[in-house]
Amino acid sequence: MRNQTATYQQYTMNQLVLPMDFSDLIPENHVARVVNDMVESLDDQLFDEVYKGGGRPAYHPKMMTKILLYGYTQKWFSCRAIAKALTEHLPMMWLAARQTPDFRTINRFRSERLKPLMDTLFSALTHLLIKEGYVDGSSYFLDGTKIEANANKYTFVWKKSVQKYEEKLQLKIDEMLQEIEKQVELDRIQIQQETNAEEKRISSEVLQAVARSVEQELIKRDEQIKETADQITTKRL
Repeated sequence: MRNQTATYQQYTMNQLVLPMDFSDLIPENHVARVVNDMVESLDDQLFDEVYKGGGRPAYHPKMMTKILLYGYTQKWFSCRAIAKALTEHLPMMWLAARQTPDFRTINRFRSERLKPLMDTLFSALTHLLIKEGYVDGSSYFLDGTKIEANANKYTFVWKKSVQKYEEKLQLKIDEMLQEIEKQVELDRIQIQQETNAEEKRISSEVLQAVARSVEQELIKRDEQIKETADQITTKRL
């Protein structure tokens, strides 16, 4: 019996050339593409009215909007979770074009810049994803919000059921937006506490540096005084 040698496909983690276009790796029916198309369809003026010129170039608001909307569809409400996904989650890396705003920037953008627009976009996006079958409404919300199975027996019943469903769906979206808003505020408080602690730490370091400088100056003066005293003593002798 002939011995057969196992063969494997080429595999190396040290390759120098990485794929530059993640688009080929994102399925055509992926939620990230819906988010991308929705945001790209928005007029740039919506964002330009909020941003003022001057200062350092800001991350593009469309990119920031995309990563937030997609993050919310994945139930990533924490700014740290969203920032982490930018380095670990392929669709997020694609939407951000490999840019990596930190969690402070993400939370500041969603709390100061475009909150009203973000709420409207997330609501419209959720309705669209469920309507087009990208998301199962009965599993997306914990209480199983869905259209009744017998709603299609009669047209008027169907319309009434759809209207009722839309109202229930909007209520659940509003609840989710409230949950997001709470997380934004929690993140803001935590970031502020960390900033305050960092400022105190820096102040302490500055004080220690000043103290060391004073000590060195005192030592230097003591040496000068001693040297002067020695010179006087030598002259007397």
